[in-house]
Amino acid sequence: MSAIAAVLLAMGDEVSGSDLKHGAALDRLTTLGAQVHVGHAPANVAGADAVVLSSAIPVDNPELAEARRLGVPVLSRAEMLAAIAARRRCVAVSGTHGKTTT
Repeated sequence: MSAIAAVLLAMGDEVSGSDLKHGAALDRLTTLGAQVHVGHAPANVAGADAVVLSSAIPVDNPELAEARRLGVPVLSRAEMLAAIAARRRCVAVSGTHGKTTT
């Protein structure tokens, strides 16, 4: 998720996010301009245009519940990647061998 946040920041979007504990990823995102929160709380969703969820987020997460209560669109990681791809020219590399060396 931090890579998605970094891409959105590079594209000029405002990004906020939360994690259960502080770490290097939050420090990096803060340096890039994101507003980060340690811990999940309904207040973290205030003013959001969309909420992007990792598949690890449980259905009873307070930020997810608040987003739904407020009618804020909730996107999966894959849906956010599709939205990013729709804004830029993308190149996909596929196959069964050699991608790691490309």
